[in-house]
This record gives sequence, structure tokens and C-alpha cells, in this order.
Amino acid sequence: MVLGAGAAGLFAGIEAARRGRRVLVVDHAAKPAEKIRISGGGRCNFTNLEISADRYLGRNPRFALSALKRFTQWDFIARMDAAGIAWHEKTLGQLFCDGPATQVVDWLTGDLAAVGGTLWTGCSLGAVARQGNGFAVETDRGVQEAAAVIVATGGKSIPKMGASGYGYRVAESFSLAVTETRPALVPLTFAEQELVWLKPLAGVAVQGRVSCGKTGFDEAVLFTHRGLSGPAILQISSYWREGQAISVNLCPGQDGAAVLRAAKASGGKGHLAGALARLVPERLARHLAEASGLSGPLAEMPGAVLDRVAAGLADWRLMPVGSEGYRTAEVTLGGVDTDGLDARTMEAKAVPGLYFVGEVVDVTGWLGGYNFQWAWSSGWAAGQVA
Repeated sequence: MVLGAGAAGLFAGIEAARRGRRVLVVDHAAKPAEKIRISGGGRCNFTNLEISADRYLGRNPRFALSALKRFTQWDFIARMDAAGIAWHEKTLGQLFCDGPATQVVDWLTGDLAAVGGTLWTGCSLGAVARQGNGFAVETDRGVQEAAAVIVATGGKSIPKMGASGYGYRVAESFSLAVTETRPALVPLTFAEQELVWLKPLAGVAVQGRVSCGKTGFDEAVLFTHRGLSGPAILQISSYWREGQAISVNLCPGQDGAAVLRAAKASGGKGHLAGALARLVPERLARHLAEASGLSGPLAEMPGAVLDRVAAGLADWRLMPVGSEGYRTAEVTLGGVDTDGLDARTMEAKAVPGLYFVGEVVDVTGWLGGYNFQWAWSSGWAAGQVA
């Protein structure tokens, strides 16, 4: 019995049924795999070409390697090709469907049916208990008995799609440890005094580098009415903790001081906003120039002043007060402690026959298809043995 009909659950069910197991996949949502359907702007960023252990977070990031190496991104790509689903690389190794993500959902549910698996949607789940050598699972269609149970119920992210902490409660009911959970891959929010400055820029996007401690990401930064978003911010949110500042470089790869000094040398009658527009979008340039308090032509601005402006562009320090939370978080950081799981099979070491796969486990990937690949790989691993 597989609890949860998302990416990991469907894949685990398919693999177990392919081995001749009698498989029932149950999900309380009305439709299966809603996260697949909405991911990647409806195109499903289904994996990444650059899978490696350093792209995953958790108490033991290397735990994921066994499953990731045994069922790789190339293995999943081969399955997509065999299913006739066209795809393309967008950027940074991210692979997307050419057409709608519903193709992936239809393929997985069709595959499950083709190998003899059964799918129940709109069916609530209750307690899971030991019964003899197997398990008894409460559902609103009655108690179901199973020789093995694979928990693939995901984390707490995007509760409007039915996400909950159910999988963590199942783990705890069998005395398995669960690490601290928190929203990840989520926009960051700021105090009112910073929002006053940020809000007028809502809708502006810039290629930047966002850092927290020793970790940094070179991707787009998006200004919003609530703070900052965009891929670079979502990435750093997995590493950021309350009380930490982040650094935003608004012109990575550019020598801002040299650009401003050259603008001064080539046309001293120009103003700061025009010079800044050589480095950042015009709307942001105007806003930065106004905030600097500097006026008059560039010719009257000392080089040291322009250097300070450039330094502020390259290391803009901000103190987030929080994030938008599970409401918009793409994944949940933390989960079932990997110390209690077998890395090859995803089976709970202390509870034979009970498996945990996908987001419910304390394995969290970067933005860009890494979490889907963990779902496929961990689901595959459990499906070979359950």
C-alpha cells in the first residue's frame, strides 16, 4: 500500500506492481500528482542534468546518493522518451516538458494501471498500525491490510493542495525521529522600513547573486510587494535562518566602479541614474539614484563617492524577518530522519515493511528539478523491494 499519489508515490507503486506485487495507491486529494501538474509553470521541471550530493540539504545530504546513483536522471529521461513526452533544457541543466505537465501525470497513472496497480483518490487516511507481520491502515473506505506500506505523503508545503504533516505523524507513531521542518524554496519577507523601499520596485527583475554565509546563487532576483522572490531568493531561503542577513549583488560579473567612473569620464553632464542604468534595469537605476541622495551631474561626483555607490550595488545587505511560509514554499526542509532509514531501500530500520520516500524524508534539493529526481529515485528504490 502506497500512501500518497504524488511523484514519489506513483513511481514507487509502478515499480512494485511491475514486480508482480498487488499495489494500492491512496491519496486524500481529488486528483493525483497536483504538484507535478502545477510545477514549472505547468511544464513540469522533472529533473536536472547536474544531479550531485552537494545540491541536497539535510542532516546527512549524502544519504540521497545511493538512490540517486541507482536510478539516475538519465534513467528517468529514458522513461520520458519511451513514453513519447518531448522535453527541452531551459537553463542550468533544468529539464522541462515541451507540452503541459499533465502529460506526465497521465503517463504515470496510466502506467500504474497498465501494470495492475489500483489508485484511490479522494480517500482520507488515518492511523497506520502493526498487524501481525504486516500493517493495518485506516481509510474512509475501511481498514486496509498490507504486507508493506510506503509513505509518500510529502511535506507541509502548499497546504491549499492538501499538504499536511500526516507522514511525519506516521513516522512518530512508530517512534521514528523527525527533524525540524520549515518552509524552503520560498520568497523572503522584510520589515516595514525595508518594504517601503522595496514595494515601488514590484515587478522588476534583475540577474543577481544572493548569498548567505558561504553559500550563494547566481540567478534572477524579483522585487515583489511583499519582499524579494525569484530563483536566487528561493534558493538561498533553504540556507537562511532567522537573525541572518543576506547579501544581494545586483551586478555580478561587472565592475560597477569602473562602469560608473567611465560614465563620468565620457559624459560628465550625465546623471547617476543614467550611469546606473548601464548596470541594472532603468527603473531600479532611478530608484537607487534617488535613494543615494546624490544629485547633480556625474562630473561633480568624486570617484570615491561613485566607488561607494558601486560597492553598495555589489554587497547590498538585507535582514529578512521571515518567509511567506508553507503557503508558497515549493518544498519542506527537514522530515523523517535519515538515520532511521536504509539508504538503499528507504525502509525504516526498526520497522520492517515500512518505507518513506520523497519529500517526507529529510532530503531537500535545490530549485530546478532536483526534488523531482529525488522523488523518482527514492520511489524507485522502495519499489524494488517493498
